[in-house]
Amino acid sequence: MSTIERAEVFVASPGRTFVTLRITTSDGVTGLGDATLNGRELAVASYLRDHLVPLLVGRDPARVEDIWQYLYRGAYWRRGPVTMTAISAVDTALWDIKGKTAGLPVYQLLGGRSRDGVLAYSHASGTDVPALLDDVQRYLDLGYRAVRAQAAVPDVGGTYGVRKGAIYEPAATALPEEQPWDTPSYLSFAPTYLEAVRDRFGFGFHLLHDVHHRLTPLEAAQFGKRVEDCRLFWMEDPTPAENQEAFRLIRQHTTTPIAVGEALTSVWDVQHLITEQLVDYVRTTVVHAGGITHLRRIFDLAALYQVRTGSHGATDLSPVSLAANVHLDLAVPNFGIQEYMGHAPETAEVFHGGVTFADGMLHPAEEPGLGVEYDERAAERFPYQARYLPVARRLDGSVHDW
Repeated sequence: MSTIERAEVFVASPGRTFVTLRITTSDGVTGLGDATLNGRELAVASYLRDHLVPLLVGRDPARVEDIWQYLYRGAYWRRGPVTMTAISAVDTALWDIKGKTAGLPVYQLLGGRSRDGVLAYSHASGTDVPALLDDVQRYLDLGYRAVRAQAAVPDVGGTYGVRKGAIYEPAATALPEEQPWDTPSYLSFAPTYLEAVRDRFGFGFHLLHDVHHRLTPLEAAQFGKRVEDCRLFWMEDPTPAENQEAFRLIRQHTTTPIAVGEALTSVWDVQHLITEQLVDYVRTTVVHAGGITHLRRIFDLAALYQVRTGSHGATDLSPVSLAANVHLDLAVPNFGIQEYMGHAPETAEVFHGGVTFADGMLHPAEEPGLGVEYDERAAERFPYQARYLPVARRLDGSVHDW
């Protein structure tokens, strides 16, 4: 019987920091898992090295479900982003091994294709409205059928989602950047640029917008009502999800679809949102919500309530997580859309293979497993660099939700 012979944790910063787990079996089969938690990467690396890796050696890698239960239910301290990201890495690596052992891509082990490709959206942004419109045009020219739109609020320097370089990456400073925020200015301005996008480009593509937890429930309701004529695919994270009853108030005032979940880590975190049909899209992702095994549970629950998937897919997910998400997206019946931002050129020097983009959709590799390989030697050229996500402060100096 094949057993887990070793598990290694790699921390490298090729374009941005990634934590990667590689599990090797006694038969020489390797599997990769992503363990990246933006701004808290070393906490997960330590959790894996010090607490989970010693538990894996000698176990049967084929017992994916049993190992998941052992790592989750077998520990007294459950849930939370560090724990769930570490478990995610183990689970994803085991699915990679299972696919390679079976000689099949992972999506075939999940029931096969439910669709020919995975609809993807990317991020258009600009420092002003003309720049945003030019960026939307760029993404449409690249073949995207869905585009997220964000523009800098005039005279407010901390607008979320505005790209400074070729790729949007908010974790960019050794200590958290403190950014100003003004909600009234945002509420006055954001609807106008979403309307400008529709005025110029029409309704032949999906338009998305990320509020990024910045509004109170009533403010979010007002915003959603104001932009209904824009026919958004969704407004994302309109208010912090800790108080899930807040979404009931938003629902009462607007028909703009709601997407929530990228910062939530388990089926229990989203259970109420789904079963009460307070959201339309669940944005949990494979790297932070327990791997393929647990994310499938979330998606299956969502399917019962006509809630669709919309997994987080920013640059803080490595190509391993992106591939795992796309394999699952391809199989589940209630898929909605997949975020896709691409990665820096340096990232491709370390992670080889994975998904491809064509005609607005993502397609997984057809190689056995997830189709991604990790170049350890190349990773050594990109040592760890500490980077933090920003902190938002209102104009009066008080801390706000970033």
